[in-house]
Amino acid sequence: MLSISQLKASYGAITAVRGIDIEVPRGTLVALLGANGAGKSTTLRAVAGIHRPITGSIRLDGAEISRLKLHQVVRRGLAFVPEGRMVVAPLSVEENLTLSSYAGRGDQAALLARVYALFPRLAERRKQTAGLMSGGEQQMLAIGRALMTAPAMLVLDEPSMGLAPAIVDVVFDAIAALHRQGQSILLVEQNAAIALGVCDFAYVMKRGEIVASGKPETLRDSAEIAEAYLG
Repeated sequence: MLSISQLKASYGAITAVRGIDIEVPRGTLVALLGANGAGKSTTLRAVAGIHRPITGSIRLDGAEISRLKLHQVVRRGLAFVPEGRMVVAPLSVEENLTLSSYAGRGDQAALLARVYALFPRLAERRKQTAGLMSGGEQQMLAIGRALMTAPAMLVLDEPSMGLAPAIVDVVFDAIAALHRQGQSILLVEQNAAIALGVCDFAYVMKRGEIVASGKPETLRDSAEIAEAYLG
């Protein structure tokens, strides 16, 4: 379980997140929604150990992680997939995946099999240089790299960004499959319709604060969603 309590965090000199509370129970997929500039990515960077929170608590399975560095957070069982499809461009697909496994826990062969079952395209291109792959394939690889750490909590920042609609479907089919397998997921996604189609629960951010929360069927046509994106 991931528990964020009274988190206050900054982006540069700007206080981008102001005292938010979020919970991601084990085995659930929770979405964090909002327009650009709402504070979503700053929240995830604080959770992942990239930004040090100003105040507040971040706990993973009961252990405080808010003062840990990124590699320490990974060792505790949280894997972060940031915007921008971070892969090691000169290495092959399989080299990217096996390299990532050393940062986490679990059996490398079993983890590789899981990733290739989730993304058959990566299995087909396992010897291809990562930097020569399409944007969609690199996004699959970025998620695969995170899974190679055997995370208890998977944190995804805007996985649909910049992808063609057909590839977005592939990526979100994989996210839904991970959810069915029991993977705990915190998802930041600007496309509310896509996120609400896969999540168990969602929070809506605006200007650094949580302005609404609830089950997807409650939020889908809510005034709070419209206000957060259009107001």
